[in-house]
Amino acid sequence: MSDALPVAEAALGYVCAISPYVTGKPIEAVAREFGLTDIIKLASNENPLGASPKAQAALRELPALHLYPDGGGFALKQAIAERFAVPPEGIVLGNGSNDLLELAARAYLSPGTNAVFSAHAFAVYALATQAVGAAAKVVPALPPDHPQMPYGADLPAMQAAIDEHTRVVFLANPNNPTGTWVDAPALEAFVAAVPSRVLIVLDEAYSEYVPPEWFADGRFPDGLALAKRYPNILLTRTFSKIYGLAALRVGFGLAHPSVAAILERVRQPFNVNALAQHAAVAALADEAFIERSRAVNDAGLQDLQAACATRGWSVIPSRANFVTVHLGVPAGRVFDALLREGVIIRPLGGQLDTGGLSCFVRITVGTAAQNARVIAALDRVLPALKAAP
Repeated sequence: MSDALPVAEAALGYVCAISPYVTGKPIEAVAREFGLTDIIKLASNENPLGASPKAQAALRELPALHLYPDGGGFALKQAIAERFAVPPEGIVLGNGSNDLLELAARAYLSPGTNAVFSAHAFAVYALATQAVGAAAKVVPALPPDHPQMPYGADLPAMQAAIDEHTRVVFLANPNNPTGTWVDAPALEAFVAAVPSRVLIVLDEAYSEYVPPEWFADGRFPDGLALAKRYPNILLTRTFSKIYGLAALRVGFGLAHPSVAAILERVRQPFNVNALAQHAAVAALADEAFIERSRAVNDAGLQDLQAACATRGWSVIPSRANFVTVHLGVPAGRVFDALLREGVIIRPLGGQLDTGGLSCFVRITVGTAAQNARVIAALDRVLPALKAAP
């Protein structure tokens, strides 16, 4: 920062060292840069069906825009409490579930403490940890040749990494950007072994995409049941994925009321706007849309995985709404080539790469037509990319 103004140089060193989060490239930016009009975005794991119809109808009934929103989020908390059978005082609302991750870091981490999370984890875990001056203990993931879950979280290794300075463990299930997951027995054993003084942030942004039968037979853990049994769990969910409300930025955390009360102390007033609260209440009740979204995702996930397999592209096991694919070419080059095809995907490497994913891209599951288009675009660009020096 040698060219910075003195006031900029006076900022905290660990804040200055942060590389700001890079979002998925907007459709509008691609249109401006390449003069394209027919563009699809499969980069940010948004719902290809759009928003819940009930939420869209609710938004036509605009609240009084000159009044502040309900800072306590009473109606939304009541709806969440009824849906998940939890007390309202154990619910914390966030400006997206990212906000909950930041709140956990602000409330529990500081210089001299650390957070534990897996390699290939969501980039915000590292950013939130660094922003408060804490140390990140990044645990190597399972190896690429692991027979069950290549690149997945190694829970015994994460447990072993916890020390007397650990205050937070971040764990996404399913994980972003890999799509991997941990099963019920493994997560139960891990949670039971983590010291009760350590906050376990169980990030379930993609859990609604898991088939219900997976919860019944133990292939996927019931995070909500665990959160009700273990008071050191903060379960985070979002309305940005299956509910289709990414533009409104609303998420929530479920925790023991004593933990929720701590997070409320660092939560910004009015962090969830009135439109978001109103739409989220309606979306939460739209069971038909949730089921349809899950069905479209299941079919699309299978189609993309099959298409990749027939071409010899290695796919990391996924139970989310995206596939992470090894294409044998640096991800940035694939990303740039696809932009010219009017297709936006997410290249890994850099911020989203904690080691070993630089030739992987993440592709959101779209509609059948969108899935076919991204595969066709890859078929066109990959031969030239692989032939280039």
